[in-house]
Amino acid sequence: MKRHLFVSFLFVILSTLSCWSQDTIRVLAIGNSFSEDAVEHYLYELGKEQNITFIIGNMYIGGCSLERHWNNTLTNKADYEYRKINSDGTKQLKKKATLLDGITDERWDYISLQQNSGNSGIISTYFPYLTDMLAYVKAHAKNPKAKYMFHATWAYESNSPHEDFGKYNKDQVTMYNAIVKSVKEATKKVGIRIVIPSGTAVQNGRNSVVGDHFCRDSYHLSLDLGRYTAACTWFERITGKSVLNSKFAPSTVSATNAEIARKAAHYAIKSPYKVTPIR
Repeated sequence: MKRHLFVSFLFVILSTLSCWSQDTIRVLAIGNSFSEDAVEHYLYELGKEQNITFIIGNMYIGGCSLERHWNNTLTNKADYEYRKINSDGTKQLKKKATLLDGITDERWDYISLQQNSGNSGIISTYFPYLTDMLAYVKAHAKNPKAKYMFHATWAYESNSPHEDFGKYNKDQVTMYNAIVKSVKEATKKVGIRIVIPSGTAVQNGRNSVVGDHFCRDSYHLSLDLGRYTAACTWFERITGKSVLNSKFAPSTVSATNAEIARKAAHYAIKSPYKVTPIR
């Protein structure tokens, strides 16, 4: 009887310790299809491999700019798809959601903002909307200790027919440099200290044997390698854990390309505003 009680007690203790050892990180992205590419695929799995549980939310409107996000707050407009990945990996979708629906759904640990791709390298389009959005989110966030981030997105492929590519003389490097400059200036102005350099990670990867093949339509990330690269960047920036030794990768990504993606992300975290060629 005593032995049975001891075994039962030991099981409870070990189960409790297991729960304590498994962190839960709550991340909310306020964005568009580029945040969809970055957080809705593979970030959860990267965490699971490291015994980290993510709860991930994405306030999605395709092509949404900071200006449109801000205008939506003025009337609490139900203009969003609120996409959520729960702690067990199951996914939920709430259509016709307001921004407040997402902000107040969880005690988010991290909340990110971003500009739409076409305006991402044009600093004048950030203000006053970034300032106003940050104040709005802080005012309504349930977690007073939430950390605020900015998602620095990627330049288009060199041959992209995207209508906004002309704003950058249809030159990838020009667009990348403009994004970097704008993000540095904008985040400094509003006091956001955490930048997620997905754009630099992608640009690092482009400077490898993979070349300019990280997108599926010349601007959205490819469903496997591109999205995996962005997810690795988010994972390392949020957790502080290196992705270099991660073994998880999409089954459709070769071992060589997965290693390139992890290196591209890792070196983007180390040098978020500078391209590091991947050898």
